Amino acid sequence: MKDKHIIVLVGGPSKEAEVSRRTGSAIREALIGLGYHASILELHEATLLDDIKSMKGDIVFNALHGKFGEDGALQGTLEMAGIPYTGSGIMAQAVGMNKKISKAVFSGVGIPTARSINYNANLTSVSDIVADINEKFTIPVVVKAATQGSSIGVAVVKSSDDLVAAVEEAIKYDPILVVEEYLTGREFTVSVLDGKALAVIEIRPHSGEYDYESKYTSGATDYLVPAPISDSLTKQMQAIGELVYEEIQANGVIRVDIMTNDKGDPFVLEYNTIPGMTSTSLVPKAANAVGIAFPELCEKILYSAGLGKF
Repeated sequence: MKDKHIIVLVGGPSKEAEVSRRTGSAIREALIGLGYHASILELHEATLLDDIKSMKGDIVFNALHGKFGEDGALQGTLEMAGIPYTGSGIMAQAVGMNKKISKAVFSGVGIPTARSINYNANLTSVSDIVADINEKFTIPVVVKAATQGSSIGVAVVKSSDDLVAAVEEAIKYDPILVVEEYLTGREFTVSVLDGKALAVIEIRPHSGEYDYESKYTSGATDYLVPAPISDSLTKQMQAIGELVYEEIQANGVIRVDIMTNDKGDPFVLEYNTIPGMTSTSLVPKAANAVGIAFPELCEKILYSAGLGKF
């Protein structure tokens, strides 16, 4: 592919745009270091295909987080134009971006996931949603907007008094919200590259919650690589990650987030089809732990361009 012009696509309309730019910059630098011809392109939806054509781009390296980049919209646009792109295809992106649908997929194929209920604020009032949550769950609970990433629109509600505010905040981002039981164990993530799980990472945020600030503030979270857990639990989590990858028909790399309950049993929270590739990101840490340096990781993801999508 070194005779191809690789367009690293960044930005987008979501609150994760700046993270996307940092991801894209790191990817471009790594690819150039390996001898590839790579350029950054800021997403402008109305002119995307014209912009790629004017830059004489051959392949899109998708570094867009959130809306358009991870919901299937970009993938559909590029497929219609016949432009190869990195990462998973339309279905895996769309399912992963929607927590309601992804939870249904997990349950349908036997992937362990926390008990949850979905609500549509277009059809049900906030007061009725809150009343139903209080009836069917025990506080604390987790309230999530269905289609955001990087913990945006997500709240761990530890008091009934905070439930209304959490629901109102979530539906600012999406009228569909997912409420799930709060798991009291430890937090982990499993990165899966080309169908094979990398090192399991344990996540220990200093604040006690792995929120947006904990994810993107250097030094705010400890990442234990490999996770200090038994070999059997490590293999179980890796098998779960690989099963998610297989069932959603992923390509390239995904990251599967897992939480344990008070008994130590693992449950999938969600998967991320365009994981961050910044200095604090998890996939590069997991890859490095198994001997894959960052430039090699970027190159492996680049090789996923076009696979199984046309």
